[in-house]
Amino acid sequence: MNTVEIVGVPLDLGQSRRGVDMGPSALRYADLQKRLMETGLEIKDLGNISVPVREHIKAKRALEYAAEIAGVCEQIYNVGCAVIERGSFPLFLGGDHSIAIGTIAAVTDRTPAGVIWIDSHGDFNLPQTSPNGNIHGMPVSIITGTGIADLVNVGRVGAKISTKDIVLVGVRDLDYDEKELLKKSGIKIYTMREIDERGIGEVIKEAINYLSVLGRIHVSLDMDAIDPQVAPGVGTPAQGGITYREAHLAMELIADSSLACSMDIVEINPVLDYKNTTAATAVEMAASLLGKRIL
Repeated sequence: MNTVEIVGVPLDLGQSRRGVDMGPSALRYADLQKRLMETGLEIKDLGNISVPVREHIKAKRALEYAAEIAGVCEQIYNVGCAVIERGSFPLFLGGDHSIAIGTIAAVTDRTPAGVIWIDSHGDFNLPQTSPNGNIHGMPVSIITGTGIADLVNVGRVGAKISTKDIVLVGVRDLDYDEKELLKKSGIKIYTMREIDERGIGEVIKEAINYLSVLGRIHVSLDMDAIDPQVAPGVGTPAQGGITYREAHLAMELIADSSLACSMDIVEINPVLDYKNTTAATAVEMAASLLGKRIL
């Protein structure tokens, strides 16, 4: 892999707090392309996927945006498959975390891949368990084959990965019914307690080893996984998250494995940020994943 292709997805229909659609612009404004070029890779920006503007469509309940989200994710799938077919590394800029329904469909279309899902939340709700109906709280259940049919079947029919092919890292804020679903799912989960007790290095090394049999790893980074003192510009912050250096070490270790094949950066909300701090932090994480070294 010598080329990174950037794909912006300004999707905000998966949640109710406005502003996350500006995430791709915030990342670009934080010198994303320049910082990634310092890794020695060729960087191409493909621009943004076309996304319906919330004000231009009829106001609906959260779950009723599924058709629009499915349409966006089909576009992500098609663009992502083309990027992978060219042998490039796709870097998807969200938008809310529902973009992963399309990104992971693309990444796993021809060849299996494991997923390291770095997030303060489980994103494993179903329509009947979600307290608010927001689809950005459901992508893990959707990509593993459960939930709204239009979304489960994006790209191709059915689950995109097995529950044994995904690892959740940094979890600290779960909904009541979601906890029971996750306990029964078979998904490997590292909560913040385990990170505190064992250290991020041991946790990430174990996650990489667990997924290494698949030969490729997709990293889905929700910026609310990082403590809000470091990354304040997110819609659903939760205190007690991953520190700046822990996040860097996680990216560096995944880079060292040479298994990283693609990445999502999601849930940056510039309206809630301070001087674009969260986007700037995310840019540094992407650079570390793509090979930036201290020495």
